[in-house]
Amino acid sequence: MRITKLGHSCVRIEHDGRTLVLDPGGFTDPGATEGADAVLITHEHPDHYLADHLRACDAPVFTIEAVAARIREDAPDLAERVTVVAPEERLEVVGVPVRAVGELHAVIHPDLPRIDNSGFVLTLGEQRVYHPGDALTPPGEDVDVLCAPICAPWEKLSEAVDFAVAVGAPRNLAIHDRVYSELGLGILDGHLRRFLGASGQEYTRLADGHDL
Repeated sequence: MRITKLGHSCVRIEHDGRTLVLDPGGFTDPGATEGADAVLITHEHPDHYLADHLRACDAPVFTIEAVAARIREDAPDLAERVTVVAPEERLEVVGVPVRAVGELHAVIHPDLPRIDNSGFVLTLGEQRVYHPGDALTPPGEDVDVLCAPICAPWEKLSEAVDFAVAVGAPRNLAIHDRVYSELGLGILDGHLRRFLGASGQEYTRLADGHDL
């Protein structure tokens, strides 16, 4: 299994000859979806979904109804490639077992309505990878790699740490990391390495284009 970080919350996962790309959005590197066998999208925010990335490939798209509705509205040329996934649904995506996790985005502010969000657990041979999108919803099963959101308008450092420790994945790959400066990210990295290390967990933040 190979996981490549491609900007913000986008990761490219290659396993057994298949390539899946998750959450290619506005902060995602160009070319992220080239050669993809499937694309999965957790929610409709533009840092996770950008129609041009979907147009750059001919792969099927798996996502929740809220995103499918957005695609039908602003990119109808892509609508026929979309498969709608229900919360907690189990499905095969180009031969990879996938389970949708959760239903709602994290709280940004109590006065703002919460949009829909479903993360995905992917089973890749003997390993499971969990990408939660913009939520701190536990996967409900053991996972080997957590794509861990580390900084957002809706997230505190303590929440990032507590979520990763609660999930308990041996390996944690930082995502959702384009909204802080390098100085701020360095502070986060130090805290996350210290707290996760104390729990026997590995923490990594990759430069864009690098592999786990």
